Amino acid sequence: MSHDPFEEDDIAVNPSREPGIAELIEARISRRTALKGLAAVGAMGLFGCESLAARRGATGDTPLTFTEIGRFLDETTHVAPGYGVQVLIRWGDPIRRSGPAFRPGAQWPDEQEQQFGTNNDFIAFMPLPRGTNSSTRGLLCVNHEYVSTRLMWPATAGKDPDPSTGRARAEVEMAAHGHSVIEIARSDRGWRLVEDSPLNRRINPRSTPMRVAGPAAGHSRMRTGADPSGLRVIGTFNNCAGGVTPWGTVLTAEENINFYFIGDPTKGPEAAAWKRYGFTGQSRYAWGRYFDRFHLDREPNEPNRFGWIVEIDPYDPKSTPVKRTALGRAKHECATTALSHDGRVAVYSGDDERMEYVYKFVTRGRYDPARPEANRELLDDGTLYAARFEANGRMRWLPLVFGEGPLTAANGFKSQADVVIEARRAADLMGATPMDRPEDVEPNPATGSVYVVLTYNERRKPEQANPANPRGPNRFGHIVEIVPPRVGGAPDHAATECAWEFFLLGGDPAKPEHGARYQAPVTANGWLAAPDNVAFDPHGRIWISTDGQDDAAGFADSVYAAETAGPRRGATRCFFSAPRGAEICGPEFTPDGKTLFLSIQHPAEESGSTYDKPSTRWPDFKEGVPPRSSVVAVTKGDGGEIGS
Repeated sequence: MSHDPFEEDDIAVNPSREPGIAELIEARISRRTALKGLAAVGAMGLFGCESLAARRGATGDTPLTFTEIGRFLDETTHVAPGYGVQVLIRWGDPIRRSGPAFRPGAQWPDEQEQQFGTNNDFIAFMPLPRGTNSSTRGLLCVNHEYVSTRLMWPATAGKDPDPSTGRARAEVEMAAHGHSVIEIARSDRGWRLVEDSPLNRRINPRSTPMRVAGPAAGHSRMRTGADPSGLRVIGTFNNCAGGVTPWGTVLTAEENINFYFIGDPTKGPEAAAWKRYGFTGQSRYAWGRYFDRFHLDREPNEPNRFGWIVEIDPYDPKSTPVKRTALGRAKHECATTALSHDGRVAVYSGDDERMEYVYKFVTRGRYDPARPEANRELLDDGTLYAARFEANGRMRWLPLVFGEGPLTAANGFKSQADVVIEARRAADLMGATPMDRPEDVEPNPATGSVYVVLTYNERRKPEQANPANPRGPNRFGHIVEIVPPRVGGAPDHAATECAWEFFLLGGDPAKPEHGARYQAPVTANGWLAAPDNVAFDPHGRIWISTDGQDDAAGFADSVYAAETAGPRRGATRCFFSAPRGAEICGPEFTPDGKTLFLSIQHPAEESGSTYDKPSTRWPDFKEGVPPRSSVVAVTKGDGGEIGS
């Protein structure tokens, strides 16, 4: 998630108080407790989980060999020696040969719908042909989270007296949101867009119809004047991170939905729900002036149609994206999948706001690789859970199921539709653990461990600390590792009771006031702050991108790598640095580990930086051309694997 444009409104709206929190506070966790003691608890077999220590050395211990880079805060990117950075596609680049050229500050809606969107985030590389393991040709599936209006439009743009111009500008902003699917291919000269591919596609909240499926489909709270059925929504927005299913579709997560609606949020039957999701009636955009669906007073159910996980089939350009409501409604950062030992599929997600929760959905049905069509509706039937982290390295997945515990009519839940529409409130009542901005939640395919990335929470008070969030305030973020039990050697991602420990606590370990903890020594350039997204290379090593290091530590957001096993487990090393004002999102490897794709989001998004006078004009560096969010491809000069 972007940390700048919405930060002042990114306030905790969770009114709940975790049951028994006073007994659970261990705010001043020692290094032994935080980084060793919980492993010992795992070794004791609590809840039937496999020993954490027993997993060490199996995978993820291949040494990283790149030369670490220093700290930067300047206009461009930096990468470890011996590596190259190629700008693959930028905001405004046409996704087809016939598409219109980028016209800075003067775009029109139909043009933007044929161009790569802005503020790109999550990336998925989907090999071509489908079902292969190709690393030289594939589909790049990219989220477009939001628009930075002050970097998108010149200062004169808002002074046009013609209201039709304002409407058109709003539609350009809509068209720049959503998702892009583009075919790319690699040759000796690097990666290129396949401009004539019939698979190239833009998905956006201006014009893309979507189907609603799962418990909330057709519910009265999902119906609007434009859609009395409650089954059809136009578009998706604020798409942050995502994931890929075993059957080859992409999941994209809708995050900060509250920033798009105007009107009075204190009136009507949805007022309490609006408050819980942070609706203030103030929008960063003018969409509600021109379109009733973004006005709370005119279409009070429209907000309930966003905040979902959306499934997209990138291999079928005529397919209709589907909002999978069984996975719950929240400010989703991601939707990553893991195949359990018995064929059921787990989808992990974080609700990216201070004091919010970590979620998991487990399908009722089992994935059948021999019958792809049988997997299409797996995500509509299953169990949604929220995480509770307990002392002594234990954690539980709490079911959010209508009729169970407090999720009854007495508390305003009349069906599972109400539970998923108000998943946050359901998790409140069940006693889930309030976390420090849960961002990416990624299973390591090599080990089965699940890494929960907590970016920071500088507003947590010391007395609000809990076992999984031990620092109040938490200015530097941390990463928690969940270890599911194993059955027949395979991880049981459907398990409701697991072990957990800290993988790292961010900050500078040389400064005791940071409270930082790493499991092996890090250099002065290797410690990190504000971890956001993670990815795993073919060796099971973790790659961590950050969002907010400039604020927390005074240097640009970066990419770090660490081994996940062995003597250097958790010792982060700096590999890549972004241009000033940018965050780095969506790290994604090709299957062979020889290309690392990165989203460089909102370059120049700093205080005082504008379209007319940006703090950097990356990546074009041309007068009159604004900074442009872009996808870059990082490769090794000798053609080898990244990091090795």
